[in-house]
Amino acid sequence: MTLGIRPFTRGLHEVGDRCYAWLQPDGGWGWSNAGLVVDGDRSLLVDTLFDLNLTRTMLAGMRDAEPAATRRFATLVNTHANPDHCNGNELVAEAEIIASRAAAEEMAAQTPDRLVALMRQAPSMGETGQFLIDAFSAFDFEGIRQTLPTITFEGEFLTRVGDKPIVLKQFGPCHTTGDILVYLPDDRLVFSGDVLFIESHPILWAGPIANWVAACDHMLELPLEIVVPGHGPLTDKRGVRAVRDYLVYVRDEAKVRFDAGLSVYDAAMDISLADFDSWGDAERIAVNVLTLYREFGSTEQPADPFELMAKIRRERA
Repeated sequence: MTLGIRPFTRGLHEVGDRCYAWLQPDGGWGWSNAGLVVDGDRSLLVDTLFDLNLTRTMLAGMRDAEPAATRRFATLVNTHANPDHCNGNELVAEAEIIASRAAAEEMAAQTPDRLVALMRQAPSMGETGQFLIDAFSAFDFEGIRQTLPTITFEGEFLTRVGDKPIVLKQFGPCHTTGDILVYLPDDRLVFSGDVLFIESHPILWAGPIANWVAACDHMLELPLEIVVPGHGPLTDKRGVRAVRDYLVYVRDEAKVRFDAGLSVYDAAMDISLADFDSWGDAERIAVNVLTLYREFGSTEQPADPFELMAKIRRERA
């Protein structure tokens, strides 16, 4: 299922009037996208990247494209708390940093040192450790100084870049506790953060899933031409519909298996993903079922999500 509207190539892509997306193929674990909005000599950055080297490269590319507006970034918006969207914040510490209150609280609880410790332990963690190495060894988590939002909000927040209006709208908890959409009405453009994974399986860390479906419905109602997802190629409303369809399908299939008394593992193995067989990171079905079961009222002891995904990846291979 090809949902990209342009070639998925690394680097800066113009997606509106002085609006840009920074894309990182292949869009899998940690390979997130970001954005830049410019008007006059003002700029707003949407997310940073998983480590400092990647973020420096991105900022250099943006400064080449818009040198006058990016000497000093005025504003950074973090779409949510996952570190592949905020670990580079310290490199634009001069900016006002905006996030939802829930995202800021989640960031504060998830310091970069946790990833450092996890990756140091990975070689001794067997199959789970190998999964972590495969997913994250391309990134350098050492020496990251956590830089938290300076402005937080709940619900909706209106801002501007020069004369460009920007609407920040919270839909989390869904993927994480505080996800937001960044909407530019004049450019018919949304930076979705991880409300959208395009051509890879989304992952439901927090839930409830109804909030995520509502975020997709909201995007489908907007007059959109381009959507910059948190991961994967640029898309349009076809990509939004595909993610919505996936979420509804997994929710309904998981509920059938929950009602039948299947365990999280057995349900994750039993749900057919044939309609999504071209999407990457299929092991995320394990976390999606785990979170949905919790939403359905499961009393099953919580599993380590990375251990469960490692097992699912091996069994589904």
